[in-house]
Amino acid sequence: MSPAHGIVTIDTGFHRPSFDAAYLVVENGRGAFIDCGTQHSVPAMLAALAGQGLAPADVDWLILTHVHLDHAGGAGALMRELPNATLAVHPRGAPHMIDPTRLVAGATAVYGAEEIARSYGEIVPVAAERVRVVADGDVVELAGRPLLCIDTPGHARHHLCIWDERSRSWFTGDTFGLSYREFDNADGAPFVIPTTTPVQFEPEPLKASIRKMLAKAPEAMHLTHFGRVGDVVRLSQDLCAQIDAMVALARAAHGHDDRHARLVASLTKLYVDRANAHGAPLSATEATRLLAMDIELNAQGLEVWLDREAA
Repeated sequence: MSPAHGIVTIDTGFHRPSFDAAYLVVENGRGAFIDCGTQHSVPAMLAALAGQGLAPADVDWLILTHVHLDHAGGAGALMRELPNATLAVHPRGAPHMIDPTRLVAGATAVYGAEEIARSYGEIVPVAAERVRVVADGDVVELAGRPLLCIDTPGHARHHLCIWDERSRSWFTGDTFGLSYREFDNADGAPFVIPTTTPVQFEPEPLKASIRKMLAKAPEAMHLTHFGRVGDVVRLSQDLCAQIDAMVALARAAHGHDDRHARLVASLTKLYVDRANAHGAPLSATEATRLLAMDIELNAQGLEVWLDREAA
């Protein structure tokens, strides 16, 4: 059976099942990938193609929402397998795909060299002639199917979201937060939290980007973490309320010697309390375990924002 609107969700296998997604959009026998996971994800990407009866030569585009390594680390390796594809990327992200030296150095500063090697593998450059810079409002055409790219800062200054009119949905990268399926309640309603991963979190631009997407009255969002979600208006309200709450918690922790520990504890309480109120079928211990990495990264990102604001 053909996937709805020709959109295939691909589990890239990063960290755990149903954690990190990429997407394949199929139109008239041609394909476009949106995000790609890490170098280790290339077999899953090619398997998704084969599952739709497509060959690597049938892919016209690899579109990156942004160049954080869980979304784009495998771009160079995947592009080596796709002879006819062009890489579409934000103007601020393009230089890092052509020469990933600074990107790798920045990620190493956050995660450490051992984690980069284990989780992401080799970061392969993409030849400049195969890269198309995509600015706000540019359209990528997939066999006559327009994919509108808009600039959506807040999570990162090199972030695009992609509007697909056919499905009336956005491919949101990290701009529309994180929604892990383990937190869906008994009615199947999704739970969401913002992501403030270092180093470019900006609360007001992030809320503005969410409002910009809502203006299209989307029926669904396709998140990298993880999958398609509906109930878009409620989730957008939840995200904006949590962004404000997270900013308040960060400011309350600022100036204390144990700022990071305070922030980790207060973020944990915020998310666990909200998950309980949502009816997520998880204990506080289970919820904390599943969110532990995101809590740590969110705390780090909020601290970078605090220090930048104070400078």
